[in-house]
Amino acid sequence: MGWMTDETGLEKCAANYVPLTPLSHLRRAAHVFASRTAVVDGAHRVSYSEYYERCSRLASALSQLGVSRGDVVATLIPNVTAQVEAHFGVPACGAVLNTINTRLDVDTVSYIFDHGQARVVLVDTQFLDLAEAACAQMKGTAPILVEVPDPAGGYPASGRHRIYEKLLEQADPGFDWIMPEDEWESLALNYTSGTTGRPKGVVYHHRGAYLMTMGTVVSWRMVLHPIYLTIVPLFHCNGWNHTWMMPLIGGTIVCCRDITAPAIFGAIADEGVTHLGGAPIVLNMLVNAPEEERRPFDHVVEVFTAGAPPAPATLSKIEALGFNVTQVYGLTETYGHVTECLWRAEDWDAFDKPERAAIKARQGIAFPMMEDITVMDTDMQQVPMDGSAQGEIMIRGNSVMKGYYKNPAATREAFDGGYFHSGDIAVQHPDGYMQIADRAKDIIISGGENISSVEVEGVLMGHEDVLLAAVVAKPDEKWGEVPCAFVELKPGATGDAAALIVFARRTLAGFKAPKHVVFDELPKTSTGKIQKFELRKRAQDLD
Repeated sequence: MGWMTDETGLEKCAANYVPLTPLSHLRRAAHVFASRTAVVDGAHRVSYSEYYERCSRLASALSQLGVSRGDVVATLIPNVTAQVEAHFGVPACGAVLNTINTRLDVDTVSYIFDHGQARVVLVDTQFLDLAEAACAQMKGTAPILVEVPDPAGGYPASGRHRIYEKLLEQADPGFDWIMPEDEWESLALNYTSGTTGRPKGVVYHHRGAYLMTMGTVVSWRMVLHPIYLTIVPLFHCNGWNHTWMMPLIGGTIVCCRDITAPAIFGAIADEGVTHLGGAPIVLNMLVNAPEEERRPFDHVVEVFTAGAPPAPATLSKIEALGFNVTQVYGLTETYGHVTECLWRAEDWDAFDKPERAAIKARQGIAFPMMEDITVMDTDMQQVPMDGSAQGEIMIRGNSVMKGYYKNPAATREAFDGGYFHSGDIAVQHPDGYMQIADRAKDIIISGGENISSVEVEGVLMGHEDVLLAAVVAKPDEKWGEVPCAFVELKPGATGDAAALIVFARRTLAGFKAPKHVVFDELPKTSTGKIQKFELRKRAQDLD
């Protein structure tokens, strides 16, 4: 089907078929945008021609260290220059990039070193002790450590290992990049959070990353030369693939080592940042920043937010500060965001702020590079699009992982029925827009009734004293489970559990309102997600 009656001489060749890869973006930008600023990291500023040369030197240096095609090169680096360069320099020598979460414990990092069989690890001096300890307890051959000091950030070289900049100085700036022969070749290896058992290795291919960059440009309504602030950790879904995307449109990457309100407002004011991504906790931090930590700016900053459904109250407040927020959704297994709450101005612009914020909290519809994303029941059938019937978000498209590294059983389970099973429970509105009700494991079943922790959290976040809220199930002798709220208060606020429960009951049905409220700082991952598995443990022990 689809073939002409005579295809004689219509074969693929070097002239008409080239494997898709994001590496092509920087090779092109080195010429098309040669003199434009590519990367800013404090006093470090390089043009696209210089950026390309540094990435070429990194590829050459890794080759000199014995890295060959298909080997894994890992990083333990925050959002600084070397981490940005690794996204091109590592695959340019034919290797697979494994960016590791810098907040993991020694045992987990050691497991990832072993499981991924990293040949070399680029490690920021801040995390050198972690890397050395992880190497010491490995079962297999330890990788070569290359130290990446950051004196300006307060981390001068230890002198115990090869130094990143010195290796680049000795490398070949004319190194011939090793491009993929097949776009299905592995580009990156990312490990899941590992909150239950060992983390799984998620493998990305060149094709998926290339199409992710193309789809993001369309969905984010981007034009040439945006200025992007790296708040999303580059070890998380490779920063949603934005580092691979920026050379496509001649954009500037502004590095951000420490994610604080002054650093973000300062980058917007001083560098003219136009785009950033971040979890709802980042938006919350900006909304609640004291006046002395803010800087004025005179342009709109476009924001992608994901990680957990943001509270409508937060979305409403952030827009008043000059940010236009688009809710997106995805997982490590999907290279980051694959759905967007595409704004329908003709239908929704006239709504008041609460209605607009409620719509913006939806996860929305598929990105243009995806094939089909919808909500299905346990029989893999489409749920009614009525805004109330619940099912699991199912995903199909080119920006879905190749599978879990060395784990074919988990891969088969994840792809059962021809879709990737997200594990997220959602409803679908009549217009097709999806809205997460909860993670399957976070649904609270009280007296046979399902309670969405997301719904309860959204209400609690509307209270003027609440900075963050997380709701989990607490065992209950009568009801089986009841909602238990863990609340982090704004500075200066005094917690009143009874008053907060009364506040929630004004909006929620009685059985949905929290039965217990605990005031405490909430445990979070490095990407700003609240660690509900820790809160579930705490809830088990409450009287």
